[in-house]
Amino acid sequence: MPVVVAPVVKKDVPVQFKNIGNVEAYATVAIKARVGGEIKKVNFREGQDVKAGDLLFVIDPRPLEAALRQAQANLVRDTALANKAESDARRYAELIKKEFVSQQEFEQARATAESLQATVKADEVAVENAKLQLSYCFITAPISGRTGNLKADLGNLIKADADTSMVVINQIQPIYVSFAVPEQLLPDIKKYMAVEKVPVRAVIPKDDRQQQVEEGILTFVNNTVDTATGTILCKATYENREKHLWPGLFVNVVVDFTTEKGAVVVPSQALQTGQQGQFVFVVKPDLTAEARPVEAGRTFNGEVVVKKGLEAGEQVVTDGQLRLVPGAKVEVKQPEAGAKAS
Repeated sequence: MPVVVAPVVKKDVPVQFKNIGNVEAYATVAIKARVGGEIKKVNFREGQDVKAGDLLFVIDPRPLEAALRQAQANLVRDTALANKAESDARRYAELIKKEFVSQQEFEQARATAESLQATVKADEVAVENAKLQLSYCFITAPISGRTGNLKADLGNLIKADADTSMVVINQIQPIYVSFAVPEQLLPDIKKYMAVEKVPVRAVIPKDDRQQQVEEGILTFVNNTVDTATGTILCKATYENREKHLWPGLFVNVVVDFTTEKGAVVVPSQALQTGQQGQFVFVVKPDLTAEARPVEAGRTFNGEVVVKKGLEAGEQVVTDGQLRLVPGAKVEVKQPEAGAKAS
């Protein structure tokens, strides 16, 4: 029987998991105003990269500046009254020793002084609050990231704590890629993460069949398994220096757990399934076929890891198994050009 054969080889095989992942912003902040008023300045462009602390918006500060001056004037007035009342209370304390004033008059002076001292403290708090409200007129970026669509243009009158944000900032350096992992792999993930950092590659497909690969590290495993799907959410973190990863983008995720050294592998098309389980046809030195039961493991790039049943250097049949029976004579032929290419 004419057959195509391939050698059994030993090689290092990566232990991987592949799935589709979704790119997520490392942090997202929706900018809203804490005070109402007219927008006097927009200090950035849509889609611009901003740094934490950069000024984004200026809301008309004049009403709050007036409120601050009013609070400061109240503080000055009440401080003067409190000083006068404290002086009166000290004077009454001397007079009562000489019995020139009654105990009731002394207590009244003391109460007036303490009341005005409390008023001064309340005025100080009012000044601090007025300064805080005034600072809300100058809206700065809380994180470094990229701005999105501007929803509040110059000159618009906005409300405090409105339902709609003025702009959204997404932090994309670093950035997350989230993906789901079957619950059966959870023990392996915990084991490998406890030993070392687990690398995760994000492969970005392109129209010209080229691929952009970003290297990241597995940093997050969710604290619960999704009972509806039997999977657990994981996230990998990427520095994203060139900004190839973008929030919302779908990528192919490859988790590289470890490398199995010296694994025995055969082409996947050599593996057959019979009533007794999986087997392969081995071509013996006398060019006869032998049906050899095997214990197969993982598949990687078209090759199967054989845990038991084969030795490196043996020849297995990859094409022509349908007409073979154990002990049949075979003729080894070369694969066709199309098969070689595939």
